[in-house]
Formats: sequence, structure tokens, C-alpha cells
Amino acid sequence: MPELSEPDRLTARALLDDLRAKIEAASAGDEALRFQLKRYIAKRLEFDERGTPTHRKRLKEEKRTSQNNLCASCEEDLPATGAELHRVRAIAGYTPENTRLLCPRCHANAEALAKL
Repeated sequence: MPELSEPDRLTARALLDDLRAKIEAASAGDEALRFQLKRYIAKRLEFDERGTPTHRKRLKEEKRTSQNNLCASCEEDLPATGAELHRVRAIAGYTPENTRLLCPRCHANAEALAKL
């Protein structure tokens, strides 16, 4: 995935500066409220990209069933815990069409290959 261009980075920084100013104004100097507002916003942005933990848990269960409890890569039995949802295209999100359930070893290999 390409990195942000310098103009896009400037746009992102401006958005972030604006949001920080709005958080500061909304918290009116209340340190605890500022902390909670930032945490709430950060989590919601993460959910925008990844979906909620409940959504991902349901998707893992669906994948485990549809893959007959086998790793989508090595086709060995998935562990009872620790299997990983792998997005084929990270930008496309956690959808049934864009994910595979992998054993931890295959997921680590897929992540390493994606960084090359």
C-alpha cells in the first residue's frame, strides 16, 4: 500500500490539529475528560477500520465453520485458541469475502510476506 503523499500528510496533520483543538475545547481543561474523549475517539476510529471485537469474533466463528476447522493456508487443524483472521487486502476490512482464518504460524508468515 503506498504511503501518504506530502500534501496528504499535511491534510491529515491539519485534521488532527483541528480535532485536538476541539477535544481541548470540549474538555474545558478537565484532564480526565480530555483523556476519555481521546480514548473514545481513538477506539471508534479503530472500529471504523477493523470492526468491533464482537464483529471479528463472530467472523472467526463463521470462518472456523466454513473452513471445517482447518487453516486456510496449510490445511491443518486450527488450534482451539489463537487462530487469526487474516485480511487478504487490509484496506478491504474484515468481511467474509476478504478474510481467511489461519493458524498462528501461517498468519505470521502471511504478515511477513505482506511487508516485503
